[in-house]
Amino acid sequence: MTSDDKKNSRLTVPKKGCDTHMHFYNAKFPTAPSALMTPPDAWIDEYRLLQKRLNLERVVIVQPTTYGTDNSCQLEAMKSFGGNARGVMVADTSTSDEELDRLTRLGVRGVRFHMLPGGAVPWEILEQMAARVHNFGWHVQLQMNGRDFPEREEMLKRLPGGLVVDHVGRFTGPVPIDDPAFKVLLRLLESGRCWVKLSAPYESSESGPPDWSDIAPEARELAKAAPERMLWASNWPHPGQKNPPDEADLLDLLLNWVDDKTVRDKILTDNPAELYGF
Repeated sequence: MTSDDKKNSRLTVPKKGCDTHMHFYNAKFPTAPSALMTPPDAWIDEYRLLQKRLNLERVVIVQPTTYGTDNSCQLEAMKSFGGNARGVMVADTSTSDEELDRLTRLGVRGVRFHMLPGGAVPWEILEQMAARVHNFGWHVQLQMNGRDFPEREEMLKRLPGGLVVDHVGRFTGPVPIDDPAFKVLLRLLESGRCWVKLSAPYESSESGPPDWSDIAPEARELAKAAPERMLWASNWPHPGQKNPPDEADLLDLLLNWVDDKTVRDKILTDNPAELYGF
């Protein structure tokens, strides 16, 4: 899709609207040995065009798997957005408390665990790192195949702080809402400490665009269960997608997934403000 094809959303984003999950890429930063892909450059000016088009003011910049545990690319980009940016970065047991403190002062509010091929950190350190970053007011951001939630439920319930689950739980492929794995995510939401990003349906959908209709029942049920802890994200620039969707279409999915405009507005503004401390 060329820039000329880009369109505006049918959904009106209120002031202080926030995109809670996107990535920057720049070839001057080296690809990590663990990475499975190195997407083309996607940098600050290009993302600002997206913000302007969708009327977004705030952004949460997430460390992609491409750079492993080296957060330099995302941190450099964060500087350009000042107080309107927060970060979710990767840290492991070699990361010092001094570094965690420095990252906190730079606006980082979460530690990322990407538990799919190409991720840079193992399950074995998740509990230890969750406890450490909790001391700095961070949460754990988790991306995994949601079908594996049953085997991880007890561990996830033990985490001391907040848990943010990516991409509608990323059930690959989608599951009915009475599936045992989906019920685990609902139970995590019941704890009051779990948040879910209503984002990137293409990562798990089998029905495909434009509606990703097989994801809708999951998204609607999650938004019904805990509307105050739902988030929206673009997942720009859609790493690994040969035919990336228009972000306006992704934003408009909220019109189908969430019936109440007041709730949609909170998903775009109040909910991220609370979680990320804007």
